[in-house]
Amino acid sequence: MPGLTTPACTAVAPLTTEDAELLVSAARTAAERAGATVSITVLDAGGHLLAFRRDDRAVLISGETSTRKAYTALQLDAPTADLVEAVRPDGPFHTLPTALDRPLLFIAGGLPVRRGGRLVGAIGVGGGAPDQDHAFAAAALDALL
Repeated sequence: MPGLTTPACTAVAPLTTEDAELLVSAARTAAERAGATVSITVLDAGGHLLAFRRDDRAVLISGETSTRKAYTALQLDAPTADLVEAVRPDGPFHTLPTALDRPLLFIAGGLPVRRGGRLVGAIGVGGGAPDQDHAFAAAALDALL
């Protein structure tokens, strides 16, 4: 119709397997420098697994931990470290962990991945201390930018 305009849409490239491999490599390098053995999971915007790596010396549960951290960061579009207080008994998300089909994990180490201001995926790191896992994931994001 005359006079109507459509707002401009800016395309944002999705997270690719190459991006995911770079994230895993950067997080692994940061963990190795710190002497930590970790598992790393990268999900795309739809929650599909793009990359996963578990150090042979890491405990088996670290793989599930890294995946749940990535899933939590993706679903809530926030760093998992920022959500810890929200799930305490008096917090606003108190019932959320049991309300979803897949359990969430509210401990540092999960970060959303954004491109052009849009959520394109998430990375989760598990196996080290929570502050270490967060730092390893953040190092990976820095390498992607």
